[in-house]
Amino acid sequence: MLDPFIEATVLRAMVLKKEVRPREVAEFFLERVAHLNPRLGAFITVTAERALADADRLEKISATDASKLPLFGVPYSLKDLLWTKDIRTTFGSKNFENWHAPVDAELAVRLAHSGGILLGKTTTPEFGLRPTTEGGLCPAARNPWNLEHTAGGSSGGSAAAVAGGLHPIAQGSDGGGSIRIPAACCGLVGIKPSRGRVTMAPQAGEGWGGLSTTGPIARTVRDAALMLDAMAGQVPGDPYAAWPPARPFFESASIRPKKLGLALITESSLGTVDPETLAGLDSACAIFRQLGHTVEPIAIDPGARLNKFARVIVGSSVAALDIPNPDLLDPVVRGSYDWGSRISAADYVRAIAGMHNTSREIVQALMPYDALLAPTLTQPAVRIGSMPAKLETGADEIYAWIAFTFPFNSTGQPAISMPNGFSQAGLPLAIQIIGRPGDEGGIIALAAQFEEARPWHGRRPTL
Repeated sequence: MLDPFIEATVLRAMVLKKEVRPREVAEFFLERVAHLNPRLGAFITVTAERALADADRLEKISATDASKLPLFGVPYSLKDLLWTKDIRTTFGSKNFENWHAPVDAELAVRLAHSGGILLGKTTTPEFGLRPTTEGGLCPAARNPWNLEHTAGGSSGGSAAAVAGGLHPIAQGSDGGGSIRIPAACCGLVGIKPSRGRVTMAPQAGEGWGGLSTTGPIARTVRDAALMLDAMAGQVPGDPYAAWPPARPFFESASIRPKKLGLALITESSLGTVDPETLAGLDSACAIFRQLGHTVEPIAIDPGARLNKFARVIVGSSVAALDIPNPDLLDPVVRGSYDWGSRISAADYVRAIAGMHNTSREIVQALMPYDALLAPTLTQPAVRIGSMPAKLETGADEIYAWIAFTFPFNSTGQPAISMPNGFSQAGLPLAIQIIGRPGDEGGIIALAAQFEEARPWHGRRPTL
């Protein structure tokens, strides 16, 4: 019997040693999905036949070839915003319930060639527009630590699946925090890579004006780094390209940095950070200091400076979607769609320029530091159905909760959300580490050091 919460790296080693067969792995996790998905709302489409076919194909690969595949024998999922030709891609929308992409996204191809076992497509709010996974076509993604609370969004299904032990790793996407938000809600590791680190071809040149990227969600830093290695890379003609890493990201997870200079922000004018989150952040800073690093509070409010640009860019991007029937849209999405339709092209161009110029100033202000520490969210996972409380104030409510995530989509910096204890209500708390542009390796190393000092991945929800 396999451990449903087994690390991807451990499982891969077991399969390579033939201690367990790929077919056994696929069958075990498919059974887990069948049992728990109705409660968690993690998958919108389960690809059982594909998973078994993947497993059977892996069993025919030579040991030499298998050792070269980074995810050999490891089950994974794709978020249902990513194009797949032979599996429906719904975007979480009733308008696209049975839509199939003309081709597979390059990322889907890369992961298919990585030796992993695809279990299916995970739930998302419609077009990834909510920070919780509800509304639209998909069922609500529920938090394995408390099923009345959200798993976060927009990669909520990905996080619910990993936190619930349905598989070890998942692909997510992040246009304003959509990897880090669900990772924070569910007690997971989520990496938003640098802009240009992972191609969006051929689905898009850039998502949401360069705000959006894609990355891994996992239970441990080294598992997330392993998946990022399988995902990373550009294709010719991509509009952005991140600096090549000095070494594979998985190797960075084994490096323990010496003395680093860390900046710290704890406040945003967009939303108040709740006391338990602040207390957890204080405790984490004490650990970083014990590890030999300096932590210096700085007066900077990137969310306040970038908020107006992000709203215009996201609203315009939603309005640009080819929606067959707007009346079928989730009310939150419909509000953004209607508002975005009134934005002029000139306003959009001004917002892009404002975002880039302001981001440049923020990045330059942070350059003296090796990394920045911040809360991931201003409060733990909210109850399903409560975000937003009112449609007319929905945008303000959302940006108040994600005040520390969306700014770094604008700046294009890499960021990682790490588990950081529990609230009194038993919900996960989180801390965010933001790196210099292109320095995923640096924050992965620091995150792995923090994970070692504050072990988490042995904790499991009761399901």
